[in-house]
Amino acid sequence: MGEEPNDARPEPADRIPDGHAPNQDQDQDRHRSPAPPDPRVAPVPEAPPWAPVPPADRAPEPPGSPGAPTTPPPPAQPPATPTLAFGPPPQASGQQPGQASGQPSGQAPGQPPGHQPGQASAHQPGQTPGQPFGQAAAHTPGQPPDDPSGAVPVGAGAAASGYGFPQSGPATAPGYGPPPGYGPPGYGPPGYGPPPPAQPPGPANPAQAAAIALLNLSGLGLGYVLLRQWIGAALCWLATAALLVVALPADVDGVPVGVLVGYGVLLLAAAADGFRRGLRATLRVGAAVRRLALPLALVLLAVPAGGSLAYGAAREEAREEALLARLTVADERVKSGQGLLFDRAEPLYRLALATYQELGTKHAGSRAGKLVPARLDAYYAQLSAPYDKKDFCKAVAPLKHLRGLPGTVDKDLLGARPAKTDEPLAESLYGCGTAALGVQTAEPPAEKSLNELLDTFPQSPQATRVEPAVREAIKTRSAAVDGGAVPCGTVVELRALRSSVDALPDATFAGASRETAAAVEKGDFACGTSQFRSKEFGDAATTMTQFAKDYPNSPKAAHARSIAIAAEIADEEPEAGKSLPPAKAPGGARMVMVVSNDGPGSVELLYTGPTTGKITLNACATCTKYPSSVFLDPKKVKACTGPASKYPKATLLLPAGNYHFLQKRAGTSTSTGGDTKISKTKIEPNYSYTNCLYVTSGF
Repeated sequence: MGEEPNDARPEPADRIPDGHAPNQDQDQDRHRSPAPPDPRVAPVPEAPPWAPVPPADRAPEPPGSPGAPTTPPPPAQPPATPTLAFGPPPQASGQQPGQASGQPSGQAPGQPPGHQPGQASAHQPGQTPGQPFGQAAAHTPGQPPDDPSGAVPVGAGAAASGYGFPQSGPATAPGYGPPPGYGPPGYGPPGYGPPPPAQPPGPANPAQAAAIALLNLSGLGLGYVLLRQWIGAALCWLATAALLVVALPADVDGVPVGVLVGYGVLLLAAAADGFRRGLRATLRVGAAVRRLALPLALVLLAVPAGGSLAYGAAREEAREEALLARLTVADERVKSGQGLLFDRAEPLYRLALATYQELGTKHAGSRAGKLVPARLDAYYAQLSAPYDKKDFCKAVAPLKHLRGLPGTVDKDLLGARPAKTDEPLAESLYGCGTAALGVQTAEPPAEKSLNELLDTFPQSPQATRVEPAVREAIKTRSAAVDGGAVPCGTVVELRALRSSVDALPDATFAGASRETAAAVEKGDFACGTSQFRSKEFGDAATTMTQFAKDYPNSPKAAHARSIAIAAEIADEEPEAGKSLPPAKAPGGARMVMVVSNDGPGSVELLYTGPTTGKITLNACATCTKYPSSVFLDPKKVKACTGPASKYPKATLLLPAGNYHFLQKRAGTSTSTGGDTKISKTKIEPNYSYTNCLYVTSGF
């Protein structure tokens, strides 16, 4: 036995019991007076206080909406008067069978007797004739007419007239059955009766919705807590906790933008969802809590705002601490440069300056930025310390560095500090340059510092003092040459001084250059004579030989050559260096000495005595070494006994006196070069002398 769905579509007029359309005689009901009360129907007792209130009927769907009937709705029925009376109603006097009490006469054409629009008929459609009143008909609405299932129990399907509780479907006939919703829920046997209706949504409450949205917007999920939506509240708590984990502790970089945007979108979504859910929700809290929800929501908005401000302050403090840490690192770099040469410390200084500049310009308002001017003052003071100690050469490099800082560091940040280095730098260049005058190993050399002074500060007082200082240096060393104990050291200074003066501008220092050259010439001669007197014959010979080459036109050139010859002889025979050779040869008679070469190779003969000189004899082509032995007396050697024309000769005119001779023979295929021989001869007046030079073999 199946049941067809009880749809709301109206049946055609020919299928409706009683045979009339639902809207028939709809206008006639408006002008008819209500039927008089039926004496058979007991009055409706007043519902007890404990009786449930019937749910409000749903508003009819507007025409044209989905699921709405396409045919006109049935005419409104007058409210049926429920009753608890059971059994057939009493028959009113004069009432026709099948007509309800109080029914007016005069039915509409084609209307069944005893039926009035809006009132249930005593004989319901589909009811079996003779069936007692208040009992369900054999055919219920929504059940097929040929369904043989019989009567439907009370509480199942459509309610029988006058029995049970109000059900959906055809209205109960007036005066029959309990009032709608009468009796406790679930009344009747198990399995009977409809389920309790769903709680209908309450009226819209925008203030409540706004309060819940604002509570969610605080990030604490309290709006969901009021709605008892624990999943949403948990999501808010997890999002806020994740944000705190990412954000804390506050650092300079702060929270990534993506995290902030995602958290903001989540809060807005939670607020929107809370507004939607709270618009018609019934809160299970007291009235006091509901009244405080909106003010509390507004107050709790200060939580994210205050948190943002607090986080911003913490982040700003972290930034300040980071900047101060960078300032400390720069200070340590400057401090580590103390005691180092500037060339080695300059990279550290450059790094510190870069930090100072960034802090003083890009972060000038920070605590670290406000300390930069004081750090720059300390920086200038540290690098100027060598100048304060009068260590001028060491002070030049750092002072030049300080003066050139405007090219690399912000000028506004430096202020007037670089200009204050001009005077110290000029003074340091002057002091370093003049101190290096005459110092051969000076670094930097005097000319470098003095030229830089003249180029950089040409109008400075220090520049005008350079020439007098140079002349004074020349004068002092020239005087040291004449009466000094170490003229050779002075001549070294004079040579270094001459080199520096020659590198200075010619227009200003031409006279000083000539003075220096004369002082050097005098110093060289004084050095050679000093070496000869000090028995440094080798050095004296070298010095005087070089002097004769450097100054061939000097009046002292001949004397220097004599000293060089005497020093060379004295280097082999110290007795020859007892006295310095005279500058001029003595006058008077001179004796002839003829010198012949009876040996292989050329020979150079040096002599010194009352006069000094040397001669060179060419090689004898036919001469050889004479054999010799330890047992052979050299006096028995018969040298120069051949024809006189055979031997190369030279004639010397010598004043009387004792002479020392040094024979220096050049090397040949049969003799060793560099062979020397010392001899001593006394020249007496009125005599002539011969001197034969020969070589023995040694065997």
